[in-house]
Amino acid sequence: MNVTLSEAIRLAIQLFALFNAAALAAISLVWLERKFLGRLQGRVGPTRVGPFGLLQPIADAIKLMAKEDVSPGSSQKVIFYVAPLLVFVPAFVVWVTFPFARDVAVRSLDLGLFFFVAISVLSIVGLVLAGWSSNSKYAILGGFRAAAQLVSYEIPIIMSILIVGMLAGSLNFVEVVDAQSSVPYAAVVPLAFIIFIIAGLAEVGRTPFDIYFAESEVVGGPFVEYSGAHWAIFFLAEYVNTFVVGLLGALLFLGGWRWPFGPDLVQWASIALLLGKAYFIVLVIFWIRGTYPRMRIDQLMSFGWKWLIPLSFAVFVAAASQMFYGWPQWSLTIISLVILAIPVAIQLRSQRNPARELGARYVANAVVVTAKARPEPETPETPAGEGANA
Repeated sequence: MNVTLSEAIRLAIQLFALFNAAALAAISLVWLERKFLGRLQGRVGPTRVGPFGLLQPIADAIKLMAKEDVSPGSSQKVIFYVAPLLVFVPAFVVWVTFPFARDVAVRSLDLGLFFFVAISVLSIVGLVLAGWSSNSKYAILGGFRAAAQLVSYEIPIIMSILIVGMLAGSLNFVEVVDAQSSVPYAAVVPLAFIIFIIAGLAEVGRTPFDIYFAESEVVGGPFVEYSGAHWAIFFLAEYVNTFVVGLLGALLFLGGWRWPFGPDLVQWASIALLLGKAYFIVLVIFWIRGTYPRMRIDQLMSFGWKWLIPLSFAVFVAAASQMFYGWPQWSLTIISLVILAIPVAIQLRSQRNPARELGARYVANAVVVTAKARPEPETPETPAGEGANA
């Protein structure tokens, strides 16, 4: 394929603009998370640098760039310095095929969903190499955790993406959005949307799935030996990936730039609608971070293999059956909700007996404590000699 000079220049300009858009999205998420968590916790968040603290992420970036960049003496230098790029580059490359409106994309690929799945999994290699090349026990342990977690949760997120592609009859993002002009897929297959959000949290390592760099356990995981600009690249990749999850969820499940206003919006309004949905999903991710504690590693692996993966396959079979037998679309919604109700009922039932036993134990302890604290009734004193005379 021959590329002219003008096409190469135009592509370079598009990639430069896309890189700046990704960096700006990451910076905005840093500010938004700090403000939102501050409100959840009764604080005000950053207020000092710039109006409403808007320049605080810029100040943080300057501080990180000015820090000394050190590495362990026994580390594998080349791999140690390349690993952050192996994490960030896949997070940026997937933006190439994301459409922000019908005609706003660097490259609208017919296999855009396949391209995303193929490229996004490469970040696992960077995390594992970062842990191994650091020659640190905590870093290696964090790298092993990252590999186990990301490989496990890749399956349900890929299955949820395949369900959407199967329902839309295409792997092109634009055609997937067009298929949601009347009803978004979050309403058609709500369980697939829930699985996508949960698996997306695990993929980007957000709470409660921040296992592989848990500060209280492995003091930073694969990043423990990084500092300065190289640590900032990991930090940037995390927020870029978080926005990718929000953007992908808006495209696949919330109707993109079409639902609920249809295709008649002007281009800037379509972009604003898509970004609004993406930021909504990101706020849900931040809300989960401010609400739930970190899971244990055994809980995380058990939840992925015993619950999410079987549920994702069940929804996939249900969607395939609905398409094969020609059932109405609302039947898939009912089936999805029934499948979701089964594990919820099992979990509630498994928690009921221990909760009852714990409640009975608390009641018994309260009765004992109350009985001990109750003063004994006073007995009247017997006059001296009265007993002897009797």
